[in-house]
Amino acid sequence: MKVRKFVPTDLKRVFEIENMSFNQSYGINMFQQLYEMGIGFLVAEEDNYVIGYVMFWIKYENQGHIISIAVDKNYRRLGAGTHLLVKAIAILSLLNLETIYLEVNENNVGAVEFYKNFNFKIDRTVPGYYENGDGAIIMYLKLREGKVSR
Repeated sequence: MKVRKFVPTDLKRVFEIENMSFNQSYGINMFQQLYEMGIGFLVAEEDNYVIGYVMFWIKYENQGHIISIAVDKNYRRLGAGTHLLVKAIAILSLLNLETIYLEVNENNVGAVEFYKNFNFKIDRTVPGYYENGDGAIIMYLKLREGKVSR
């Protein structure tokens, strides 16, 4: 398995993974726009086949944000999510940020536990965050001391 930068020819496959992973997904145009904005966008490959992705960016001057991370359901629990998250954290860590934030559906207990394994902490819950009415758990990872931005 290898992690590499996203290229535009990955778009269709990334969108397939997004759709199989989330009840409400970003539209394919949103992926294209985010890529064109220069966000961090990595994919995991197994035998030259994209099996997962992560998107991240700097939300504020001292805060990184994991926008989305997903792995093809047929390749889960094989380490792709771990490789993607570790690489994203490593890249964001080089930027002298204080924290990394992410949102996770309050019903996705597995994802919450996954992030806790990387020392993400729960900051708060936002009721009705998602279009379907589900709440979001906001989690953060402290990279260095400083005020937590909201």
